Amino acid sequence: MLTTLLSLAILAAPGAKPIPATNQACPVLGGKVSEKSKTVVVRNREYRICCAGCDSKLLKDPDRYLEKDGTPKNAKK
Repeated sequence: MLTTLLSLAILAAPGAKPIPATNQACPVLGGKVSEKSKTVVVRNREYRICCAGCDSKLLKDPDRYLEKDGTPKNAKK
């Protein structure tokens, strides 16, 4: 558990580079995204989004759209 907490502390450190986006669908609306899509950083992880309104929704309520491990809730299993 201590190792996990230390890992999270390192990832959350100011200036830490965010984990690159890998999602294939917008976590908010589920629209298709590509490498050229706009990204937003939540909890030191990048997510691609499909349109301008999705960034504020994801930032405002990330628990609604993301699992505890950071996986988008609408990701294919």
